[in-house]
Amino acid sequence: MSDHHAGHFTVLSGYPPDVLAIRAEGHLTGEDYRTVLVPRIEKMIAAEGRVKLLYELGPGFEGLSAGAVWEDARLGIWHLADFARIAVVTDIGWIRAGLKLFVPLIPCPVQVFALEDRTEAAEWISAAIVDEA
Repeated sequence: MSDHHAGHFTVLSGYPPDVLAIRAEGHLTGEDYRTVLVPRIEKMIAAEGRVKLLYELGPGFEGLSAGAVWEDARLGIWHLADFARIAVVTDIGWIRAGLKLFVPLIPCPVQVFALEDRTEAAEWISAAIVDEA
């Protein structure tokens, strides 16, 4: 599979062990998911039983194409049931609009924060989760 619009991302440290925090610029490619994100997610699930995911998508995150969106969605859906909560930090309008459509379909709490609210997002994603079961 070809990369639709290549970019880069950084896995951020300094979060509790059950938080996978990612800062992205450009486009997260299918290869990124397969070689970096999926192994980290699977390792965290084995250790913690679930994962909290924080995406920080900066102003350079672009490259929207139907193929890229499909690849991201297909790979991400495989693990949606494994997330305890998801925070998305971005000021990018099309991402915020898209999340309004998809959040009701995601089986865990999802919140969207502005880039200026990074601290609030980090506090929310790092907070303890009380199981309702």
